Amino acid sequence: MKNTINNFSEIAPLKKVLMYRPGDEFLNLTPNTLERLLFDDIPYLKIAQQEHDAYANALRAEGVEVVYLVDLVAEAIDAGGRTVRKKFLEQFIAEAGVTSPKVVKHCYEFLNAIKDTKDMVRKCIAGIDISELKKMGKVSGFYATRDTGRMIMDPIPNLYFQRDPMATIGGGATLHKMWSVTRTRESIFMEYVFKYHPFYDDTRLYYDRSEPYCIEGGDIQVLSREVVTIGISQRTEPDAIADFARRLFRDKKNEFKYVLAIDIPDERSFMHLDTVMTQVDVDKFAVQDAIMDISTIYEITAGRGGEIEIVEIHQNLQKVLEKYLHLNKVELIKCGNGKRIDAEREQWSDGVNLLCVRPGTVIAYDRNFVTNQTLRKHGIKVIEIPSSELSRGRGGSHCMSMALVREEA
Repeated sequence: MKNTINNFSEIAPLKKVLMYRPGDEFLNLTPNTLERLLFDDIPYLKIAQQEHDAYANALRAEGVEVVYLVDLVAEAIDAGGRTVRKKFLEQFIAEAGVTSPKVVKHCYEFLNAIKDTKDMVRKCIAGIDISELKKMGKVSGFYATRDTGRMIMDPIPNLYFQRDPMATIGGGATLHKMWSVTRTRESIFMEYVFKYHPFYDDTRLYYDRSEPYCIEGGDIQVLSREVVTIGISQRTEPDAIADFARRLFRDKKNEFKYVLAIDIPDERSFMHLDTVMTQVDVDKFAVQDAIMDISTIYEITAGRGGEIEIVEIHQNLQKVLEKYLHLNKVELIKCGNGKRIDAEREQWSDGVNLLCVRPGTVIAYDRNFVTNQTLRKHGIKVIEIPSSELSRGRGGSHCMSMALVREEA
């Protein structure tokens, strides 16, 4: 029997989650490449892995099955055999921007020589520098004279944020075209899982990475069997939301009636919707103070002939959430307890970017102590995890996870 996707809530008891444990890609970050690779600092890999393991163990302690991306991708490639392995490597190298026919050949031979598929996938993520090809005698001519330490194929250090390359919605998923060139290859991995993995090869897709418009999973939150919210953000375009909504409503296996598009500022501190808002209980949301003033929200519903209807809602966020979740009152719990300095500091380390494992229980970074204490005062159980290195990538527990299965709300 196939492991079907089931995700109709941000807070229903979490049963299975997808994660990626940071690897050698962190070792290929340098001060000169940080900005291009969307990092502010270089995490210490050993501690980052310890922190990530602590996160995974906290989930397991709550009864959650943790599934790792590398395992799924390797299983998918192995299930497809040599043809799929060849296709994967050729596609991955091409999308890495390697264009010289000789270097493409060298990279392919280098990666294909790694017999264990998991190790091969990990090396794709870590990147390739010239010195590695030189050691194997795989370079000649101009490239043979270049300095070692230069990357032929860039690392993918943002991959531990599994929220972004894909998203699960109801019984299906979206596969994303990423906003940054640096992150484009991240969604290749789940493309192969959805095509070739025996448990997931029949997954219904409401968006595909080949689409012309960008969308990222940090902007998508499934609030109920009726409602999906999406941030119109720096990294998710309105046209992508419209295309997604059309396909979602056409799927008769779903009961979704509304897609609520929330227009948030186009800046890095508001990178995704989940950096400024996540649901923590049936009637409670953790929020950054600034989102409470957001007034541009659109209701998207199914129209005639497979089209959609878009109407601007003239109510504040709290009233909108109360209406569409059929609640008398929704409580918005402010980051940093609403104090400006505390809120700005803890927003930087994702104080309201929280994963809810069941109603009223969340996992949070220990460093955001003011927000965590505020959540507790509002009746939320906060499970803290260490975060000195993981937080350097600008993403919290919500960013580092993608729910595959939640119980029915």
